[in-house]
Amino acid sequence: MQPKYKPPLLYVLLPLFFSGCSTLPASSTIHEQPALTTQPLIRNDRPEQMVELYQQPANPSFSERNQQRLQSIESLIQSGDGNTAKQMADTINPNELSSEQRTHLSLLYAQILLSFGEAEQAIESLSQIQPQWLNQDNQISYFQSQAFAYSLTGDLLGSAKSRSKLHTLLTSPDEREKNQSAILEALRLLPDTDLQTNQTNALAGWMSLANILKYLNRPDLDDQLNQWRANFPMHPADLSFLDSSQDVSENTHRQPKVIALLLPESGAFVQAGKAILAGFMGAYNHADTTKPIIHFYDSEQLTPQALYNQAVSEGAELIIGPLAKEQLQSLVDTVSFDIPVLALNHIPGLQKNRLYQFSLSPLDDTDQITHKAWQDGHQKVLLLVPENAPGKRIANYLTENWQNRGGTILKTQTYKPKETDFSSPVQKLLNLDEGEQRYHKIHTLIPEIKYTPPRPQNADAILLSAYSAEARSINHQLQSYGAGNLPVYAMPTVYTGQINVSLDADLNNITFCDIPWLFNKAYQGELGMDALQETLRQFPRSYLRLIAMGIDAYSLSTRLDTLETDPYPGATGILSLTADRRIQRELSCAKFIDGQPEITGFTHDDQYTAPTVDMDQKQLNHVVY
Repeated sequence: MQPKYKPPLLYVLLPLFFSGCSTLPASSTIHEQPALTTQPLIRNDRPEQMVELYQQPANPSFSERNQQRLQSIESLIQSGDGNTAKQMADTINPNELSSEQRTHLSLLYAQILLSFGEAEQAIESLSQIQPQWLNQDNQISYFQSQAFAYSLTGDLLGSAKSRSKLHTLLTSPDEREKNQSAILEALRLLPDTDLQTNQTNALAGWMSLANILKYLNRPDLDDQLNQWRANFPMHPADLSFLDSSQDVSENTHRQPKVIALLLPESGAFVQAGKAILAGFMGAYNHADTTKPIIHFYDSEQLTPQALYNQAVSEGAELIIGPLAKEQLQSLVDTVSFDIPVLALNHIPGLQKNRLYQFSLSPLDDTDQITHKAWQDGHQKVLLLVPENAPGKRIANYLTENWQNRGGTILKTQTYKPKETDFSSPVQKLLNLDEGEQRYHKIHTLIPEIKYTPPRPQNADAILLSAYSAEARSINHQLQSYGAGNLPVYAMPTVYTGQINVSLDADLNNITFCDIPWLFNKAYQGELGMDALQETLRQFPRSYLRLIAMGIDAYSLSTRLDTLETDPYPGATGILSLTADRRIQRELSCAKFIDGQPEITGFTHDDQYTAPTVDMDQKQLNHVVY
């Protein structure tokens, strides 16, 4: 029996809204407007230049003004400003609109609801609209919005129905190709039994084709496709991508035809799995090359051995996952790999033929920040870490890295992360005695009294492990006690992943190394954070790095064979392969200046091999740490 794959639909299908038509099309003007007039304008800063300033007619009609307001609302929705769009829409009296404009306003309200994630209400709003009353551009927008709303509620078939109607309205070959991919992907996620139909309409053709394409490596594939063409001779689906997939250059990366994705749908890692899945599907839908079939498996449903065997029997040429370390160990212990496995975790010392391990391991983070500090000329450092199990592990990693480079840890101090006053651990870190503490307090009250900042035991830098809120307070305490002359090098948890100038001014002068995807100037790929804003809104900021990991997991599917000699500039770093087939990440380093991280470059060291360290599940569930 075909398994019923039930991935977390919101995160799998969220990118599909943008795959058919990347932006909501601007609606055409219903009433013809008078020609625009121009008049010259002299710029104050360049009086010798003349600029043509476009102006609307002096007295636009009442209908034209309403149309302009509707277009402004549409522009706000497209730019992602749903709140302002709703405020403007609420000022419009529907009774003052023409019937076409009222229908357009209803459509805009449905899109505003979608921007707020209110899919059920959006579906109800769309059901009140008769799309034939809309012009063609707005009909495209209508069916696109309807498809997205259905996908958010988990109605894959409903989404495919809407996209099938959308397909007849699209004229651009590129848009039709993207919409076709979205239709087939939505239907592929359904069980085979849901794709059986005796009808011969367009939707039935899509369903039949999706069922065939689930098994591209079947020996009778050509016969199945020929029979499909006979059953649906006038169907709009374009099968040319199947022909082009057989003609791949030897110099291009080999794309598996079928990928099995093993992620949890319940348990401790469900949210981490959703974040990785969101990034994976974002990369999948953004790809402009021939796409593989993706089979989704709940890693909590069966044993790793059973899932592996099932995936192979259903045509998988690559398995990505599992996420949990115990499942990875069980898989390695019980299965001989006939196809490559890209595990989404790392177990030190674990090696197996065709096994690749990819994770957001602190192994890379500690290596990169200690290398950066060493590269900057520091040798004697102080270490400040949280007083908990993750803090102890990070302290061990940093100490081992630093000592392997030839540096000295002068002192390791812990702090209680749940507290807000870190003055005591900072004083202990700086070895301030009671006399110095009293002198500092007097200097704080009377700045005129001379005060010499401490430089304990000739330390020349501080290595810090802290989240952003803790780091802001700690940095302030360091400044307050006159240790601002000591450079601070922090783990990536110091940065939330999103710029906040007002808050992060308290992090000024802290250096850290993090994944390139979080920095516009560091990541050179097309699928940057701006391209996935709708997806990012669904997750706390702490999961941003896992979304980037999902993007790279998809990209790595074509690069495993060449990664050892051809590093890949990914979202999580410059990715390369170690001798034990662990995918290591070279990070971007940045320094907080005026509340913003300013890129200082990648780290690189050909002569140094990082020590092998461990990563447990608790770390992964909290973005590794």
